[in-house]
Amino acid sequence: MDCGTRRLTKTRLIDSDCRLLSGDFLLHEDGSYSISKGHEDVVEEISAENRIITRSFQNWHTHSAMVLNKSFGEGLPLMEWLERAIFPVEKGLTPEFVKIGTLAAAAEMISSGTTFACDMYFFPETIANSYLESGIRAKVCAAVSDNDEIYDSKSALINIEKLLSSEQKSSDLIEFGIGPHSIYSCDEETLIKSSELSKKYDCTLSIHASETRKEVTDCYEIHGMYPIEYLDSIDFLSEGTICAHCGWVTKKEMRILSRNGAHAVHCPTSNQKLACGGTLSYPAMKDAEVSVLLGTDGAASNNSLDMRSEAKTASLIQKHDHWDASILNPEETWKLATNNSKDWITWDLDDIRLRPWGEGGSRLLPNLIYSGGDILDVFVSGNAIRRNGITQTINEREISEELENLVKDYYDS
Repeated sequence: MDCGTRRLTKTRLIDSDCRLLSGDFLLHEDGSYSISKGHEDVVEEISAENRIITRSFQNWHTHSAMVLNKSFGEGLPLMEWLERAIFPVEKGLTPEFVKIGTLAAAAEMISSGTTFACDMYFFPETIANSYLESGIRAKVCAAVSDNDEIYDSKSALINIEKLLSSEQKSSDLIEFGIGPHSIYSCDEETLIKSSELSKKYDCTLSIHASETRKEVTDCYEIHGMYPIEYLDSIDFLSEGTICAHCGWVTKKEMRILSRNGAHAVHCPTSNQKLACGGTLSYPAMKDAEVSVLLGTDGAASNNSLDMRSEAKTASLIQKHDHWDASILNPEETWKLATNNSKDWITWDLDDIRLRPWGEGGSRLLPNLIYSGGDILDVFVSGNAIRRNGITQTINEREISEELENLVKDYYDS
């Protein structure tokens, strides 16, 4: 399908400011929109009376290919889940497994309105190529771990530096980054080298931080500091560093995140499913002026990559944990889930889940978050990667069958 500006007529639009507008709109390749006067040169005109246009979702922490592990190891707490269910099968991981897993993950995200993923997993070249095929944006952070049996940490860092220093290091949609797994799976030398490389190449640095109480207490026993304090002490944190989970952090650590310009990524479904016990405190993070983002984590620890569902869960758990129904109201939740989105999606307004619209459409935004609905179209940089409920870049039926067949080999291996 042609790339370029599209005109959507007789429709409604919600941009990042959460205001509901009505009329005819032009969606441009650069992610902007304008009011249509009806005579502009466009690649397609869409009659959109039964649609509402919104910004797309942004998934700031996931392990896409772990769709391979979806619904495996149910009922296990985090460390036992990793050591008994995940790490043993990952010994047989190959680029082919990662390719199919990533494409299946991308198909799920597209179908639920997500156009960006910050990924952390093995075989980053394969992940990047899979995301390019899907048509969505991604930060591909190569997994680094001293416990890894696929790549040792030194080999992983050598490989990612080759990617970062080559012409492959970026495209309009894909960027490479570095993903040291955690303070308990990477020694200090590995953490420092990862940070140094991220600063040298000005790329994204992503890590799991303060996900469990055990991680926090072990860190304090070894270093006399909590995880974020420890990372700060070795000059690991910098502008844009992504710290996933942050369920067990002190207010002092929040101030450290803020001072360094680091992000804290809220992954509420995964944290609850793996019984991590701690939940990122959104009000406290906000008070400390920490940049908070939202992510699903992998499908293995979430069973879903649907950011609509994640936004709802984030809003509800913050209200519940703080005994305050006003926290993460629909507007703030929407901004959290679509943070800096450059792309557009359309929803089916005929979906019963979006009814009633309310006077002047006043109930539409809460319904989008709390009730859900079908995604009809997805537009990324002027490309229609989903139209009329059918993804154009990935054949969902074919990738589903490939995943089903491949998983049998994955677990046999």
